[in-house]
Amino acid sequence: MRTDGVRFSIVRQAAWAPGMETPQQWQVWAQAGPSVAPIDVIGEPGVRQMAPLLRRRAGQLGKMALEVAYACLAGQRDVPLVFSSRHGEVARAVELLSALAQGEPLSPTAFGMAVHNASAGLFSIARADTANQLAIAAGAASLEAAVIEACALLADGAPQVLLVLAECPLPAPFEVFEDCHEQPHAFAWLLQAESSPDKGFSLTWRTRGSDDALPAAAAAVPASLAVQRFMLSGARTFEHVANRQVWCWSRHA
Repeated sequence: MRTDGVRFSIVRQAAWAPGMETPQQWQVWAQAGPSVAPIDVIGEPGVRQMAPLLRRRAGQLGKMALEVAYACLAGQRDVPLVFSSRHGEVARAVELLSALAQGEPLSPTAFGMAVHNASAGLFSIARADTANQLAIAAGAASLEAAVIEACALLADGAPQVLLVLAECPLPAPFEVFEDCHEQPHAFAWLLQAESSPDKGFSLTWRTRGSDDALPAAAAAVPASLAVQRFMLSGARTFEHVANRQVWCWSRHA
């Protein structure tokens, strides 16, 4: 089974990872291909546009998400936001569960920042912006699910939608379940409906068949990073197998 999928344009984008803070650094990374060295695990952005009182509530994943959200919106307001993360703030959840197992009191702030929409909520509070917000987790296809949700909002009349994705490596004891080399990164795309048939991107999907195998190069990095490389490299197509689907990304320009 195959669908006609969704089509969209990216008006503006921003990305951040430890050691890769500028568009030029991301372009070098994208052109280097799958053989490039893994992204550094340690490091977080300054998020200087947010008040310190709110900023210090966020951990590495939250700060990365906030940094790219601020950079991509560039002061725009009333833009719906779709936040996507496969694992979310799982490190905070592990800390809370460990404290609970040891009979220690739980921090209300830590608990509040462990929920999946914490970063989106913090962004809304800091900007006093009441635009619609959604938080999505859909396993290895979390980015694709976020794009579909964003395109649904565009079809429902939103002029633009901000998509923010953020990921971090899994903490112990969950790191043994990793099915790819998880690396910290975040990026944001400001999406709008495709302006013309020969410009923009499309995402289609079909049920996975017996002949569809996960490419070895894609398994080396998180699926979201593989898609980001496709977006920056200028490649015409990219396929990603996840959740019993083959996700087909295409560039029209």
